[in-house]
Formats: sequence, C-alpha cells, structure tokens
Amino acid sequence: MRLGKTVPILLPVLLNQTYDYLVEGEADLLSGVNEAEKLTLAPGDFVRVPFGRQERIGVVWFEEIEPVDEHGEIKSKVVDPSKMKAVIDKLDVPPLPLVSMKFAMWVANYTLSPVGMVLKMMMSARQAFAVQKPRFGVSFTGQVPSRMTPARQKVMDVLLPDGADAHDEIAGSSDYVWSKSNLASEAEVTTGVIDGLVKAGALVQAEMAALSMAQPRPNHQQPDFKEEQIKAAHRMRGIGNSRQFQVGLLDGVTGSGKTEVYFEAIAGALDAGRQVLVLLPEISLTNQFLDRFKERFGAKPASWHSAIGEGERARIWRGVASGEVKAVIGARSALFLPYQDLGLIIVDEEHDAGYKQETNVMYHARDMAVVRGSIGGCGVVLASATPSLESLINAEQGRYAHIKLRTRYYGAELPEMMAIDMKKHPPDKGRWLSPLMVTAVAKTLAEKQQALLFLNRRGYAPLTLCRTCGYRIECPQCSSWLVDHKHKGALSCHHCGFKLHRPEACPKCDAKDSLVPCGPGVERISEEVRELFPEARQAILSSDLVPNITALREVLETIHSGEANIIIGTQIVAKGHNFPLLATVGIVDGDLGLQGSGDPRAAERTFQLLHQVSGRAGRMGTEGRGFVQTYMPDHPVMAAILSGDRDEFVAREVQARQMLTYPPFGRLVALIVTGKERPITELYAREVAKRAPRSDKVKVVGPVEAPLAVIRGRHRFRLLAKAPRDIDMQQYLRHWQARLPKPQGELRLTVDIDPYNFL
Repeated sequence: MRLGKTVPILLPVLLNQTYDYLVEGEADLLSGVNEAEKLTLAPGDFVRVPFGRQERIGVVWFEEIEPVDEHGEIKSKVVDPSKMKAVIDKLDVPPLPLVSMKFAMWVANYTLSPVGMVLKMMMSARQAFAVQKPRFGVSFTGQVPSRMTPARQKVMDVLLPDGADAHDEIAGSSDYVWSKSNLASEAEVTTGVIDGLVKAGALVQAEMAALSMAQPRPNHQQPDFKEEQIKAAHRMRGIGNSRQFQVGLLDGVTGSGKTEVYFEAIAGALDAGRQVLVLLPEISLTNQFLDRFKERFGAKPASWHSAIGEGERARIWRGVASGEVKAVIGARSALFLPYQDLGLIIVDEEHDAGYKQETNVMYHARDMAVVRGSIGGCGVVLASATPSLESLINAEQGRYAHIKLRTRYYGAELPEMMAIDMKKHPPDKGRWLSPLMVTAVAKTLAEKQQALLFLNRRGYAPLTLCRTCGYRIECPQCSSWLVDHKHKGALSCHHCGFKLHRPEACPKCDAKDSLVPCGPGVERISEEVRELFPEARQAILSSDLVPNITALREVLETIHSGEANIIIGTQIVAKGHNFPLLATVGIVDGDLGLQGSGDPRAAERTFQLLHQVSGRAGRMGTEGRGFVQTYMPDHPVMAAILSGDRDEFVAREVQARQMLTYPPFGRLVALIVTGKERPITELYAREVAKRAPRSDKVKVVGPVEAPLAVIRGRHRFRLLAKAPRDIDMQQYLRHWQARLPKPQGELRLTVDIDPYNFL
C-alpha cells in the first residue's frame, strides 16, 4: 500500500507526536529513481530515519499525531518541503500490528504518557532490529554414544524422553536444532558435555532458525479433573477459543488447581491457532510454571523477563511478531510484545501489587491486559486465591464471569489458623519467636514435616541504634534507616541501594561496640532458628540472599525435595509457590501491614499476603496448620484471617471504600513533585495545588511531604486528587497541566493514575 508522498513516523522517544517523512522516490528532487525502486510502506513498518544529527528506528504510524502546546492547543506542523527529510530504508522486521498501535495510543492517553515512550516499551528488544546473523546449534543424529556417562545420559533423557514416538514433535527429532546453552540448561549439564557428544557423533552442528522451539500441543496430556474443576475447565475452554473479548475471574482457594484449570483456556486458544500470553508477577515462579506447562502441552513456552539475554530477547520478539511463538510466559512487560494473533491473556495472581509499573509509563498490567483483550478481541482470565476488590466488584456487577473453585484439588482442608497473642505469650528475652511458635515448629519437625516462618522484612535488622547516644544510622540520600545485612557485613538502603560497611564505632559519638541491631529481619530469625533447632536444615527465600534466578531454583529444589525442613522467607514465598511437604506456617509479625500508612489498600494487601502465605501449608493431603504472632488479635483483618471468612472481610472493606469514595468506587490520581532543594520543591508543589481547576466533584488534597520525604537525594511532596468514577480524570488533568508553569532545573512532576504506592 502506498501512503503518498509523506508518511507519519512515530519514534520511541519522550515525545507525543508523529513526524512527516518523505518516501524515497516520491520527491520531485529525487530524479532518476525508477518506479520499482520506490519504497512501499504500510502502517506498522519499521523504518530508519534521520532525526536531528542521528539516525533512529521508528514505525510508520496508522494516523497522524499532532503536537500540542502547554495549553493543550494544536501547534502548527507546517514544514518547508525543501527541508523535509526522507525515510532512509525499511527494516526487514515483521511489522507492528495495528492492534499494538491502537493499544499504545490507549495506554498513552490513559496514563498521560508520551506515546513515544509506550512505543519504546514495544521495541525493547534492540537486537531484533539489527541484521540477523546465522546462528548455529546442535541437532541429534539418532546415534546414541558408545561411551555413556551420567551427564551424557541426562542429555539423552532430554533428547529421547520416555514414551516418545515417531508422531511426537520430540526434542530428539533430527530436524530440531538446540542452542548449546539451552540443551545444557535443560539437561542440567555443562556445555562441555554437549561438545563431547558432538565429538562422539551423537550430535551434529547445524544452523538454527531465527527461533527454534517445539510447539505446544493442546491435547498432549489430558488432565484428571474432579467435578468442580470439570465445570470450571469447560468455561475456561470457552473463553480460550471464543475469538471474542470476555473476561473471566478464576477465584479459587489455594491448592484448588487454578493453574491446571486455566491451562484449559490455553488449550482452547492454541486449538484455535491463536497465541497465548501468561503474566506472572514474579520471575521466581517461571521455572516451576515451565515444568507444569511442558507436562501439560509437551513443550515449554517462551519466557520473557529481565533475566533473559539480548539475543534471546530479540529471537522471542521476532517469533511473537511472525506468529511462530505460540505461547509466552512473562513479566508485565510481555504485554507489550507485538503479537500477530493474540487469543488469550492469563493474569496469574492478579491481585499482586507487582503488576504496577512505578517508573516512566506508570500502568497496571492487570488493567491494561483487560484493555488489550478488548482492543484485540481476545479472552482474558484473571486468576487468584485472593482476588483484588476491583476484580470482585467487576464480577459482582456482571462485567466479568465469576468462576469459583472452593475445594482443594487433593481434598485437604485449608489450614486451621491460630492467633498467638504476643501480650500473653511473649518471646524469651532477645528472641522473636513465641514459645507457642517454637513448640509448633518442634512438633512439625518431629513428624518429619516442613515448617515455614514468614517475615516480610529483609536483612538482619531494620534499624541500627547506638545505645550510648541514641543515634540511628540513616541513609544519607533517603529519609530511611539503613537495614543491617549481617550476611553481607553491610548496612544498606532498600530505596536507593546505598551501602555502608558496618562501623565498629558510632558515627556520631564515636563510642566503641555500642551499635545494636533493633528489630528482626529474616536473617535474624534464621539465626534464632539455628540456635533453637541446630539439627534442622534451613532454606532462606529472600531477594537479598538469592541473587539470581539460578540460585533461587537451587533453593526451591532443596525445599521440594525435602532436603530443607525449615523455610524462612519474605513475600517471595507468598507468590504462588507449591511446597508439597509443607505442614506448618508461622507468621512472625502479623501486624506489620496493619500499621497506619495512608494506603487505602493496606488492609486488603495484608489480608491477601497473610492468606496467601498460610495457604502454602497442607496442599498435598497433609494436614495444614497456621500460626500468627500478633499484638492485635481482635483487629478486623486478623479476625478475618483466623476465621477464613473472606466474604465478611470483603463486605467490610467494600463498605469502607464506598464511604470514602476510594477505588473501585472512586478514582485516585497522585501527583509527586521532586527536586534537590526542599524549599524550591515545596514552593512548586504549592503552585501545582493552587493551579488545580475548580470542580465540585474533584477533591485535591496536599501538598504534603511524602512519608519517604527524600529518595536518592531528591525531596518529595505529594498531592492526591480524588473523584467519582464517572469523572474524566484525564481531561481534568490535561486542563490542570496546561495551567502549570513548566518545572525548571531539577524539578520534576510525576502523574500517577490509579496509584498503588503511597510512600
């Protein structure tokens, strides 16, 4: 399709407009160009264009986006034809689908972000736009090596799995080419073993396709469902293969088989020949999920998250754009891949706050997944044992289908929860575990079962105090205390990353040996457990102590195998892990999330977190037990956790939110002003408040100094705008922004639609 003499090009930069470029061969000045040599461009094509003194890659956009001035008025875009620049060339890359472009526009308009920055997220695989070089891997020759070692046998087990036959698309097929690193990783051997098999004639070097991966098969293995799951699975299949937009909320108790049930939606979409995306809130879940996916569909999906390399990122991006990649599992950014024909989006653990992007384009992946489904005409499944209030209300009002799973797959009951009143049963001096908790763990170990101790606080201690002068060691760049990490021998800030070797003397009074850690972190609980149960084998799950996904997999393996019998962890343990041998869960500080924070979702988050943690116990037929250490056993959230009465908690929370017009019954927008000088920052924040348009329905509060008043040396002031749901807040904010003086120097104004962070 020829677009004419010029085409609108959108560039992945901090701008909210397209630029007109000449199509080479169309300009009268470009004489001597034959008709056949003219570029033929269509919306979605990736092109290289001059931009200032640089060359950049952009996209032929489907419509012109005109620039606006600070008052929201359209600026003139008339350009002298003699000064117009031409498209340099068209890249050999699958085009950006029209649905992706429309999605980018929707996200930009909703979040008040430049559409160029949304496009940048869609072009995050830089090597995908480079000239593709041939890649070489290894292929199975069909010959088993004469000399077999345990390591070689592992590779053979991958290449020739049990039960494979000639009709299967097995990994051992001679036309399937592995990358050496992928085959070594799958077999859990070194690449040296792969090289040895090449020399032995079992493998041969071969050129790889742009992306070489086995395709998932919807009917590879039929699941064994019970009556409740059969009904839910049938509805899932309908969502997966319907070829129209609909949203289902899969609301199932922990251990009810939600993953296996929504696999049926995936099977439906794959059966219809469409692509599937599964979003997970934490990359630590990917390995366990990949194994379960492969067992059900015979092949692993492509993984998309921050830990994959640039080369793999490029290959997945191209495979998704071409349609070769049928299934993707990924973090929130996977939502912005250029799917050729996306038929289903699964948002697992949909309640998780990790789906909120807090920098640059500030969006919530769960909400944007629903939008992407609406624009692209595909099904969306939101799955959780503790659904967000937003999703529950949408289901109650009929916007979402509500599919419930109320029984555990293996028939076990949910763990019985018991409060340990810390006023009545305090821990021994210098310790943090109540005698009742210690007794419960001891009983669990005696029964050859696993126990989990949960504390949502990393490090050894959250505060270091001088007992001579009372000085508290703070971060020099943030208004927060430095957290003691005994394992690393350092004090560190969890907001900016500042680190300080633990000093021998007080930095203020210079007193020797006067610094004492105050309060517990998981490292301190680990130390206490080691003293109480010296024969126990521990596994600690904390992002500080598990530096990468490989180390995390090793820790998880020690748990799944039963090698570790006491697990100590932060919120990582609450994110969907299945610990089949776990019988007892102990929550060390159940009150941690109940302290006043100004967060309207604080009670909901605490309920979800504690419920998810306790739900790890007793999942595989073992009788589960849960204990919560608390100083507030009568608190409504604590009472709901102990009774397991989610409906009562939700009803109470709905009533409170309605009364205060908080989401999902109202709309919130946070405006954060930051700057290096406190007086200047506060002055500008007050000016922002003063310029707010008058409205009977929009209430603006602030500015106030943020709870975290300084981060990375920048002072922070917050304003909050609150309005009923029927108000067009984006339009209100555009009017507001148009009235504001442009921030000068180091000042920054950030607008966060639907905020989840109130610090």
